[in-house]
Amino acid sequence: MKQMIMTFLAAVMVSTAAVAQDKDCNKPSEDNNRKQEMVKHRTDKMVEDYQLNDKQAKKLLALNTEYADKMRPPHHGPHGHHGPHGMRGQRPEPPKGDMRGERPEPPKGDRQDRRKEMMETMKAYDAELQKIMTTEQYEKYKADMQQRHEKGHKGPHGPQ
Repeated sequence: MKQMIMTFLAAVMVSTAAVAQDKDCNKPSEDNNRKQEMVKHRTDKMVEDYQLNDKQAKKLLALNTEYADKMRPPHHGPHGHHGPHGMRGQRPEPPKGDMRGERPEPPKGDRQDRRKEMMETMKAYDAELQKIMTTEQYEKYKADMQQRHEKGHKGPHGPQ
């Protein structure tokens, strides 16, 4: 009887480990699928908002796919928008070393460098977008971006 229970427990442990490992292996493809869905959604929204034709839509999808990783805000790490702990409001454990709650000072210039790089990427994206859209479509796009910027939103389609 003991031997049967031990065999059963061993089988459960092995199958649990296999399932956990399988889930980890599928994670990158899930992230990739999510990214593709977001690119498609962003493209569809722009096609609708600026009345792009099929040819423009295909070019825009290619452009948005190319820039999907480049235009992601740098604070979004591998854990996505909510960080490593899921939902907003949940805070990670404080670091073990310094218990005063002070954060180390980020290297000087690091934030400016990321901002400069992001601005250059946005300029390159806009230049490519201008080639895809008609003058009227692009002017409407720029006006919308200006309006969103004034309202405090970031990125081409609101906060991300």
